[in-house]
Amino acid sequence: MPPGFTRIAAVDCGTNSIRLLVADVNPAGGELLELDRRMTIVRLGQDVDRTGRLAPEALERTFAACRQYAEVIRELGAAKVRFVATSASRDASNRDDFVRGVVDILGVEPEVVSGEQEAEYSFTGATKELTGDDGPARPYLVVDIGGGSTEFVVGDEHVRGARSVDVGCVRMTERHLVRDGVVTDPPTEEQIAAMRADIERALDLAEETVPLREARTLVGLAGSVTTVSAIAQELPEYDSERIHHSRVPREKVREITEWLLHSTHAERAAVPSMHPGRVDVIAAGALVLLSIMERTGAEEVVVSEHDILDGIAWSVA
Repeated sequence: MPPGFTRIAAVDCGTNSIRLLVADVNPAGGELLELDRRMTIVRLGQDVDRTGRLAPEALERTFAACRQYAEVIRELGAAKVRFVATSASRDASNRDDFVRGVVDILGVEPEVVSGEQEAEYSFTGATKELTGDDGPARPYLVVDIGGGSTEFVVGDEHVRGARSVDVGCVRMTERHLVRDGVVTDPPTEEQIAAMRADIERALDLAEETVPLREARTLVGLAGSVTTVSAIAQELPEYDSERIHHSRVPREKVREITEWLLHSTHAERAAVPSMHPGRVDVIAAGALVLLSIMERTGAEEVVVSEHDILDGIAWSVA
C-alpha cells in the first residue's frame, strides 16, 4: 500500500441491493484507489412498505451476501470497516434481527443513517472527481435513486440542502405496479398515472427544503440511472467504465422510460446490460429519473458510478 493510504472497506445496504467497496484511501491527497467493488441484489426491502417488517427470506439473502463480503474483506486485509444501512432497515420494526446478524458475520454494527446523512455521503462520493476547470457547472444536484427512497442534495464545495423522500424503484413498483402478488406486465395507464402522481408529491416535499431548480448540473446515481445510461448507449453488456460520467439527454431518458413502462418482463430481461434483479423495478426507477429532469428542467443527466459507497469510504478515512 502506498505511503499515506489506509485500506478500508465500506458496505452500503439499501432496499434493493447490498454493495461492497474495498479501497486504499489517502484523505490528505484526495485519492481513492479501488481494489474491489461488487453488488448483490438481495431485495432487503421486500414488502416492508406493506408489512413494516423485514421478511425472513430477505434477511437470509442479505446475510448470505454479508458472508461473501466478509471473506473478501479478510482476504484484502482492510484495516477499517464501516457498514451503513439505509431505507429498508430504517423503516422495519424488526431491525434488531438485522443488526444482530450483521454483527455476527462482519463484527461491526450497521449504522442506520438518516436520509439526510445518506444524501451527504452520496454527494461527496459523486462529486469528488467533478472539480476542476473542465468539470460540469456548479452547483450540482445529486440524486440517488434507491430501492426505497431517493436522496436529493444541492451543493458546490459544500452541501446547501438535502432531503430524502420515500420514492424508489422497489417501493414504487410494490405500491403501484403489483396486482395479486405479481408485477403487472406491462402496467396499465392507470397504474402509471398513480405512480407519476406519487412521484410528483415526493418532489413537492423535496422542493420544500432543497433548491432543486438552482442547480446547473444534474448528477444521477445508483442502478436505475446507470442502467438507463447502459440502455442509451446500447452496450452489449454492463460496462462501468463507459457508464461512469456518461451524459444522457432528457429526451433519450423519456424515450427509454416510455419503452420500459410499456414493455413486458421478457423484453426487459432481454436487454444485455440489464441486471436480472432490476428487470421488474427498472421502469419505476426510470420514471423517477425522468420526473426529476422534467421538474428541474435539466437537459441531461451526468451519470456517476461513484456514489454513497465512495462517500462512506471517505468518511472512514
